[in-house]
Amino acid sequence: MNFKHLYYFWVTARAGGIMRAGEQLHTTPQTLSGQIKLLEDWLGRKLFRKSGRQLELTEHGRLALGYADQIFSLGQDLESALRQVRGAQKRLDFRVGVADSVSKSVAYRLLEPALQIDQPVKLLASEGKFDDLLAALALHRLDLVITDEPMHKRVSVKAFNHALGRSALSFFCAPVLAPRIQGGFPACLDGVPMLVPGASASVRQQLEGWFARHQVAPVVVGEFDDAALMKAFGREGQGVFMAPTVLEDETRAQFGVQVIGRTDELVEEFYAVSVERRISHPCVLAITDAARGQLFGE
Repeated sequence: MNFKHLYYFWVTARAGGIMRAGEQLHTTPQTLSGQIKLLEDWLGRKLFRKSGRQLELTEHGRLALGYADQIFSLGQDLESALRQVRGAQKRLDFRVGVADSVSKSVAYRLLEPALQIDQPVKLLASEGKFDDLLAALALHRLDLVITDEPMHKRVSVKAFNHALGRSALSFFCAPVLAPRIQGGFPACLDGVPMLVPGASASVRQQLEGWFARHQVAPVVVGEFDDAALMKAFGREGQGVFMAPTVLEDETRAQFGVQVIGRTDELVEEFYAVSVERRISHPCVLAITDAARGQLFGE
């Protein structure tokens, strides 16, 4: 493979078009198009297709871009390693996937200790569906996956669950909504507008059962896969929402909301999934020790 052709393809895909890529590479659009055409001929696959006046990646193009990202990222790492000052401590790349059902605030609190170890660390964090992140972990594209559910035995990935901790849940509302919430908790939730986690969240099934046991029927006005977006709607008084009790003070301060109740009948659990049965990676050790000893206090 001619890696100059691959590099031209990579820059074009990242720039979003031939004209912008040509400006970055200081070459003409005709030259750039010709180089990409040679790469497509060599691969026997079309990497781009026209969409109006724009170019968009084909399915094969998206696949090629994923590999190109890794190739040129490794190239940058190689350059950094060779240019590193003699005697300087080697930087550790730590690649983490965070399941999209995990609160961003929880994810930060879990990952932050990894940046405090004695060795210099570069955190490479990505977000996605749990199953997709497990696939990347199996291919050793990730060192760790942070999730709110354990990896099930039926999943054909050789990896291991490491429990980080658990938290009860608190219910919050904006001051503008507070006058509508009357009576004791949880009866006060009956008929109140409610913002709930999406169906993929591990706590969702618990929540529905909890409503039934306590015979309360809030009016669900929104379902959110993104907890930060749910809290943003809650801050504006669109409905009551939940968050882990361990983040209660932070949630109140950040969103200007008040606590209307707490329950330990609803529990959110957090796990680190890695290919190591016995943890040896220094960043993962820092995360698990801090989570169990400080964040969740277990």
